[in-house]
Amino acid sequence: MNKVTKADRIKRMQVPQVDSQLAGRVPAGQVVTERFPILHEGEVPEYDMSKWTLRVFGEVAEEREFSYEDLLALPQTEVVCDIHCVTRWTKLDTVWEGVRFRDFLSSLNIEPQGKYVMLHADNNYETNVPLEDLMGDQILLAIKYDGKPLTKKHGWPLRLLVPHLYFWKSAKWVQGIEFMKEDREGFWERNGFHNTADAFEEQRFSGEPLPIPEDEWVHKDYD
Repeated sequence: MNKVTKADRIKRMQVPQVDSQLAGRVPAGQVVTERFPILHEGEVPEYDMSKWTLRVFGEVAEEREFSYEDLLALPQTEVVCDIHCVTRWTKLDTVWEGVRFRDFLSSLNIEPQGKYVMLHADNNYETNVPLEDLMGDQILLAIKYDGKPLTKKHGWPLRLLVPHLYFWKSAKWVQGIEFMKEDREGFWERNGFHNTADAFEEQRFSGEPLPIPEDEWVHKDYD
């Protein structure tokens, strides 16, 4: 019997209609929610922050590690943005705070020699993003949400924020940033999901020009 994947389930669901008043902000196939659904693979990790580090490695002049205190000492930026999950929910006007990714690189003299990035997170999760997609104004190594430190379920102590891509690219519990000369697929990208994941292009699935989202998020935990 063939295994039904998450991508298969999403493709079989009906496409919701986008409110015309939100055209330009809400990608096709999305439903606006006040909730902040909690979706991830595996258990929520626990950390001993005296041992926690963020490792930067791969195609860089020098591999480095940073403590949580190192990140807190860097200039912090607040970002207000809409976020979009492949499971079809969109949350508007979310407020985040953290270190802008490009500021992280420049402040610490990290000189990437590769054009692709793999974000390594807990539960052996990884997701790939072109470096170009990480250099914009709204891209954060996020430490706070809605004025408070991230909750454990939303990625504490550190998550990536890439709001123009589907939210699986905004990895929770980030512990490593790997720079690569060639692209490599991450966890969901190896399991039927689109390699780029541009929400406004509806790049949900590999090889699917007109994918159909699901509503499983309605039944999940949320804040």
